[in-house]
Amino acid sequence: MAIIIVLIILVVLVFIALMKTVQVIPQASAAIVERFGRYTRTLNAGLNIVVPFIDSIRNRIDLREQVVPFPPQPVITQDNLVVNIDTVIYYQVTDARAATYEVSSFIQAIEQLTVTTLRNIIGGMDLERTLTSREEINAALRGVLDEATGKWGIRVNRVELKAIEPPTSIQDSMEKQMRADRDKRAAILTAEGIRQSQILTAEGEKQSAILRAEGEAKAAALRAEGEAQAIRTVFESIHAGDADEKLLSYQYLQMLPKIAEGDANKLWIVPSEIGDALKGLSGAVGNFGPLGSPRPSGDSVPRQAKESPRREQPPID
Repeated sequence: MAIIIVLIILVVLVFIALMKTVQVIPQASAAIVERFGRYTRTLNAGLNIVVPFIDSIRNRIDLREQVVPFPPQPVITQDNLVVNIDTVIYYQVTDARAATYEVSSFIQAIEQLTVTTLRNIIGGMDLERTLTSREEINAALRGVLDEATGKWGIRVNRVELKAIEPPTSIQDSMEKQMRADRDKRAAILTAEGIRQSQILTAEGEKQSAILRAEGEAKAAALRAEGEAQAIRTVFESIHAGDADEKLLSYQYLQMLPKIAEGDANKLWIVPSEIGDALKGLSGAVGNFGPLGSPRPSGDSVPRQAKESPRREQPPID
């Protein structure tokens, strides 16, 4: 019975020794091995053999890139305003031994270094520059952190400012200023729109007046050309028909009533040419006797002076 108990104890010890001898390290991880409290070596990913009960695993470190957000930190700007800044650090362990032995807690060390660096950087900027210089602050902060954490086996890949929160009173003032700027831009745009509309309207009216004047000029030219053509046609017709003086006198007498037409004509001036027209017409009528028989030749009508003064006739009502 005692032998069985001893065998069981030996089997358990062998199993524990095997467990301590074989160490499996996951990918992108590393383990620090110490022998009697002294650093011996670093175990990489895969199957590793250590001396049981002599070698011990001090620390397992993740070699992947890590993201650590830090709580808001109050920082005073150059114009004595307190702003709260949230930061995010992207870092990666490049040397597991240095990260284990060079600093007690590299996360806490990075956080405190970030806070002090932010205060130095923001202390030399006013609020407006702080709000508009995120890239500059990120670059300066990353440079300081990367230089300081290099000896710790840490590489800072990126530093981002999540938020920069000024005091509440400053936020209200900024909102009012932004609202005023927006109202100003809206008023300017409205005035520009009205101005452009008036310019376009004036240009349209100008073009319309020009086109209307050109149309009227062309219409007047066409009317004058038509009247000239009509006069030429009548003149050519008269000459082609060989009209004598008697026919022209008759046509002249027919036009006299049209001259007197109109309500505004209160005074009718008889032209001096009416005597010649009557003479020609009387000569035409005198050549025919009663029932259309022709009269003997000779001047039966006393001759009148061709040039007779104009006589004023009473108004024709």
